Amino acid sequence: MSKPTHGPGSGIDWSAVFAFPNPVNEYAARITAGLVVILAGATLLTGSGWGLVLIAGGFWLRVLFGPRISPLALLSVKVLAPRLGRARLVPGPPKRFAQGMGTVVSTTALILFAVGAAPAAWIVLAVLIAAASLEAFAGFCLGCVIFGVLQRRGLIPAEICEACNNVALRRS
Repeated sequence: MSKPTHGPGSGIDWSAVFAFPNPVNEYAARITAGLVVILAGATLLTGSGWGLVLIAGGFWLRVLFGPRISPLALLSVKVLAPRLGRARLVPGPPKRFAQGMGTVVSTTALILFAVGAAPAAWIVLAVLIAAASLEAFAGFCLGCVIFGVLQRRGLIPAEICEACNNVALRRS
């Protein structure tokens, strides 16, 4: 007899709450990166601390919950990417790692701004814009490359992303 996953006394399936898709539609990831570039560029031009809150919050939502509740990711996954036709699927773990890097960088910019180090915050935000631009406009995911280096060095276990290590799976 299986235990229900919802209802009183059944507990919460935390793995489902914090699930990240695998594989990921590369087009949706690139569109989300493009939207981050637009939001970060507007934030940099206006000097808005609220823009930093939105950017960091969006990264936190995406790294923790995947695209399910992030407004930028939902727009990308549900509205914009389907208009491009057939999805191009890529492994999810490197994309989640890249979102984690974006979370660290954007949160760093937010903290620097909050403690009065606005020039440093804008420099960190410019780094984020550069990385997100590489993803959005050139299809080069810096976080994915770093993930691969760490995995080859044994710092990320191979079983985290079997498709990352198996060329046959990457081409299918």
